Amino acid sequence: MNENEIELELEQDIAELEDLSEQPSREQARRVLIEDDRRISVARARLEYLFDDGTFDEIGSEVVHRCDRFGLEKRRIPGDGVITACGEIDGRPVFAFAQDRTVLGGSLGEEHAMKIVRLQDLALRSGAPLVAINDSGGARIQEGVASLGGYGEIFRRNVAASGVIPQISLIAGPCAGGAVYSPALTDFVGMVEGSSFMFLTGPKVVKTVTFEDVTVEELGGAQTHSQKTGVSQFMWPDDRSALDDVRRLLSYLPSNNQHMPPYAKPEDSRDRMDASFHDLVPTDTRKPYDVRGVIERLVDMGSFFEVHAGWARNVVVGFARMDGHVVGLVANQPEVLAGVLDIDASRKAARFIRTCNAFHIPIISLVDVPGFLPGTHQEHGAVIDHGAKLLYAYCEATVPKLSVILRKAYGGAYIVMSSKHVGGDINLAWPNAEIAVMGAAGAVEVLNRREIAAAEDPLAKIDELKKDYEDAFLNPSIAAQRGFLDAVIEPHETRRKLCRFLRYVLEKRERLPPKRHGNMPT
Repeated sequence: MNENEIELELEQDIAELEDLSEQPSREQARRVLIEDDRRISVARARLEYLFDDGTFDEIGSEVVHRCDRFGLEKRRIPGDGVITACGEIDGRPVFAFAQDRTVLGGSLGEEHAMKIVRLQDLALRSGAPLVAINDSGGARIQEGVASLGGYGEIFRRNVAASGVIPQISLIAGPCAGGAVYSPALTDFVGMVEGSSFMFLTGPKVVKTVTFEDVTVEELGGAQTHSQKTGVSQFMWPDDRSALDDVRRLLSYLPSNNQHMPPYAKPEDSRDRMDASFHDLVPTDTRKPYDVRGVIERLVDMGSFFEVHAGWARNVVVGFARMDGHVVGLVANQPEVLAGVLDIDASRKAARFIRTCNAFHIPIISLVDVPGFLPGTHQEHGAVIDHGAKLLYAYCEATVPKLSVILRKAYGGAYIVMSSKHVGGDINLAWPNAEIAVMGAAGAVEVLNRREIAAAEDPLAKIDELKKDYEDAFLNPSIAAQRGFLDAVIEPHETRRKLCRFLRYVLEKRERLPPKRHGNMPT
């Protein structure tokens, strides 16, 4: 199959997706009436709902395409299939665009692209977040290379704005080909279940080239990208939920990298104690528990906002507030795979840490990790490189970094998870925490193999040696005596201690050696 045939197949896939994209859930966000009783587009309704009431101001509403071939000379619709606008969210300036699938399938032509580019430039110059509501069939074939060039201009600005202003992409419909790369370059991506899709090549092309039978949902639906690939950090049931969460997400982010995250006066005492930690977290390091329960009891009540909830569930990440200050939480999840680090968990946590670091958000790590997941699948999948990404992210981060070892921290995973050795500012541990190269059972098997074999009662000997090892190596006081821990604290006082230490290091300033950029592992 030649390239032209593949492009034709892809065009057919996109046409079919346009029929699939009309779901009742999308209608929930539609404002069907305006003052003069005319119907308004879904794209406009999305922006009206996103912004604070009365703050929506459109930019470039009269722009039309310049193509005079293939019948387009008779279809010059003002706006050219994308609404670009500025407005306010919680009183702060925000720029946003929404592609309109009812106009030439939301396809991206030269002027369509230039409208987005001009908005990107304005957002960057103004130091304000940019929200992209993507609902496009891809490049406008009738405009040829001009449409492809438009994508390139958008991508370049996505990269220029990365780490400078927050960029959020809401996938509200089918996006294929070049349309998926701009979202992938932004800070956060979210999809609407049942109505949004992302893929480079559609099911027909996949079938033709690889002989695989796959549905659009299996290939690039919201569940696929939020649970299997990790491309999407959020999955929503409908547009209204999506836009509500975009507004909430922005409440944790500064307008740009020169500002601090928004402070919210707490209604929760920073000195609140919680005795339930003793029951919530089993002392037996082999027993699972849901670390979300720990997080929710630590942070300001009701403030935890999880990110990437459906993917790599052996680590939990998200935003919250501590004494009114925004923080990023990174926590091992003993409920899933015993909380081990693996390829996906490392990628997920590293990405989140770098996002926090870009926008002055302190990082709190809750550590309960037995190590990295062993096996050929992990090793052949380059767990070394992916684990190094997490290590790199913690070492690179210059924001305040606090950690609490809840139960165990073994081996290389101990080092990686915001230890003092990789730049942790405040490192705490609960009294029963175990910090060592490995657990006692594994250690005595390695260190005392001959002694165990010669014993009259090997099992009793193992128990004896395990007790000796635990006393000598696993007690957190050993690490504290070496300065690797700043304090051993009781579980019930964790919130109070974290709030107090956070206050002390909140204004921390740290500079890395001058360089163009680091060379992060692949």
